[in-house]
Amino acid sequence: DLKAKYREKLVSGGWMGTMNLTEPQAGSDLAALRARAEPVGDGSYRIFGQKIFITYGEHDFTDNIIHLVLARLPDAPAGTRGISLFLVPKFLVGDDGALGARNDVFCSGLEHKLGIHASPTCTMIYGDGFQGAKPGAIGWLIGEENKGLACMFTMMNNARLCVGMQGVAVAEAATQKAIAYANERRQGKAASYTGTGMAPIVHHPDVQRNLLTMKALTQTARAISYSCAHAIDMARVSAGDEAAHWRDRANLLTPLAKAFSTDIGVEIASLGLQVHGGMGFIEETGAAAFYRDARIAPIYEGTNGIQAIDLVMRKLPLGGGDHVHGYIAELADMAAAVRTSNLQGFGRTADALDAALGDLSEATRFLQKLAAEGRADEALAGATPYLRLISLAAGGAYLARGALADQGRIPLCRFFAENLLGEVSALRARVIDGAESLAAAGKTLISA
Repeated sequence: DLKAKYREKLVSGGWMGTMNLTEPQAGSDLAALRARAEPVGDGSYRIFGQKIFITYGEHDFTDNIIHLVLARLPDAPAGTRGISLFLVPKFLVGDDGALGARNDVFCSGLEHKLGIHASPTCTMIYGDGFQGAKPGAIGWLIGEENKGLACMFTMMNNARLCVGMQGVAVAEAATQKAIAYANERRQGKAASYTGTGMAPIVHHPDVQRNLLTMKALTQTARAISYSCAHAIDMARVSAGDEAAHWRDRANLLTPLAKAFSTDIGVEIASLGLQVHGGMGFIEETGAAAFYRDARIAPIYEGTNGIQAIDLVMRKLPLGGGDHVHGYIAELADMAAAVRTSNLQGFGRTADALDAALGDLSEATRFLQKLAAEGRADEALAGATPYLRLISLAAGGAYLARGALADQGRIPLCRFFAENLLGEVSALRARVIDGAESLAAAGKTLISA
């Protein structure tokens, strides 16, 4: 009944939807959620509570807004096991599809944010009897009672890949703007410039290094995100063991696609500012907007630290711990293909890939061993550097695969391998050797 009444309008864009998870006391820890749902007896519920950081919680772009709200039933068990999901429309909808009375859900304020100023981020109040409404926002249960978190994560995992693509998109936009500016802006002399007067700054080696770093990291993030999307598609069209394999692959790559892509979105937007120099710090160039807007992406849909925790504690054990090593073996095959290709221009790419994948394999087995021994804090100390490690190693292999298919991509692949991939070795050291010093120094941060 809910699908028949709401889905067509949501899919067509006639109405807009929201996800209502976060509360002031319950950010990433949804076990602390307090919003409540009281059954009315006719199949509907009355929803009471407050939600914050709700994207497009209020606007006038569409005639109706369909809120999907996490709340607790009166007899719900504690923690995340007691969360249910409810559909709560801004305007009630009649059996004929016509909009009816205003529901008791209202925006009490807009957040003043660092960036994404075109997107209204709202504080939402449910059940306050505002503007004469009967107290209690009317809603309907989606799925089973106390199974709301699983329902919400149907959307959340999809959102994480989409947010990763936001990181790729802002990185690409920042890169294009920086390259265009570097070809127009003239400053100083450069050995490679044979024209008259000052050289376009694109001729300066340091500017080239920044621009190539931007291009290479953008392409690695795009490849990881596309590989994740490919795995999701394959899981949908496959059956049996093959479907299970692709589900594991999608689960493994989702935290990479979300976290690495959004991290490099910020990193590349920052490099874009650097290429613009002082003009990048001026709003009229548009480069600063990329930086401000990109900064939210590592935070929402599960902070990137949480993505790293998920990767190490939940995704590395997939398939009894074997799935990730099968993935590393596939990456190693790409590196081997570079070595045997006899194509010109790869330089030391094969050697750099072999070293990075060796570091990845060692770090992976180390973290799996810690987790198996119940040494979770030590494993988690290395989670964030490990996520960047596996992303860089995989990205290098993906760039190599692209270069083997299109020789015009070889120079960028070599640049990445010989200038950026060496970071993997340092990340391996942080994963394996960093926990003890982190624990010791961390104690100095904790007040009595």
